[in-house]
Amino acid sequence: MTVAELAAEAASGAKPVYLAILDLRGLSSFTDYFVIAGADSSRQVRALAERVEERLAQARVRMRHREGTGEARWILLDYQDVVVHIFDERTRQFYDLERLWGDAPKRTLAGGSFAQIG
Repeated sequence: MTVAELAAEAASGAKPVYLAILDLRGLSSFTDYFVIAGADSSRQVRALAERVEERLAQARVRMRHREGTGEARWILLDYQDVVVHIFDERTRQFYDLERLWGDAPKRTLAGGSFAQIG
């Protein structure tokens, strides 16, 4: 299982309202994948981030940087090859990273498993 898949699996346990993996290989020089999650509240945003951090720490994946934990509207967890974006749903829709990276192959969580889109 890749780091992106581990992060998404961990986030899925906190029941996000939205969860996707964008494959940025060949499109970005700074990372290979985005994991994007949406939540209904800042409390759930924090819970998603904690789950991802705990799971990747167990797998001995080193985090390079974390930001956004104060307001918890958009928490970014940077694992170098994978950047995890955890948004409250309103902020996720406003920034719409999926549109900005529209050329990236995307897998979204549907019915408990990931489906390839594009």
